[in-house]
Amino acid sequence: MLEEVERWLTRRSWSAADRPLERLLEARKDAHGPAVSVVLPALNEAETVGDIVTTIRRELMEKVQLVDELVVIDSGSTDATARVARRAGARVVHRDDILPRVPAVPGKGEVLWRSLLVTGGDIVCFIDADLKDFSADFVSGIVGPLLTDPSVQFVKAMYDRPFGDTTGQGGRVTEMVARPLLNLHWPQLAGFVQPLGGEYAVRRSLLERLPFPVGYGVELGLLVDALHTVGLDALAQVDVGVRKHRHQDGQALGRMAAAIYRTAQLRLSRGHLVRPSLTQFERGEHGFVPHTYPVDTEERPPMREIEEYVSRRAA
Repeated sequence: MLEEVERWLTRRSWSAADRPLERLLEARKDAHGPAVSVVLPALNEAETVGDIVTTIRRELMEKVQLVDELVVIDSGSTDATARVARRAGARVVHRDDILPRVPAVPGKGEVLWRSLLVTGGDIVCFIDADLKDFSADFVSGIVGPLLTDPSVQFVKAMYDRPFGDTTGQGGRVTEMVARPLLNLHWPQLAGFVQPLGGEYAVRRSLLERLPFPVGYGVELGLLVDALHTVGLDALAQVDVGVRKHRHQDGQALGRMAAAIYRTAQLRLSRGHLVRPSLTQFERGEHGFVPHTYPVDTEERPPMREIEEYVSRRAA
């Protein structure tokens, strides 16, 4: 590990307990209240989204006023996700209703990019909607450094990721794909415990300068681009405990890995690239059947280049 990264780990890695809520509320008051928006990208998460919304609203909007707005972006759920989220107290916006002149494409990054157009906070906090046993520390922990240290721009959550009853065996794509890529090509980012985690808080002024990969590569893409835009010392991570969520099957992880690898490749070489595909196999009645999927390579431009966003922010 680079000496620079070792120093960064001692200066920019914290625990959620390092910044009690009282300190965060005082910091907001002293800083004349930078607004905080929490965004949950959701696709068929009716079983979990309600508990997450309820916890954030109760603990961080009603008991204390740390979060200013809570928005669920529904990317086309076929279950009761939107109804459950709305009933729990979130504002629900459908992905396709945001920037309708640009047809939406499937993908998590697409939803996160569009969320900037329907939120107003100076700090934007992204939280995955499939978390179980959710704690408000996931939000207050990663927002904390941004409220108390003006030099911090981007904060990732770090946590244990159990796989079933086995401790520390979640995050398979992180360990097999993302961590090797980062260590080999962006060693300054080798200190991040959960580089692909879906829980992170970022200053809007930085987010609006970054391109967004539309699919699963969004977390790696934003992290790498943030490093090049504001430097390592503006990045940080906070330990929020344990993350429990719905695990995907091996083939879904393969497609995720391909998108992440391609996102890294795009950043290593910005020349012309052929849109790739990934073929996987499933055993059928008469042997193995190939299934070919496109690998997400499309990226949305920095939001500050979108006319509607510029007009909205100027209003």
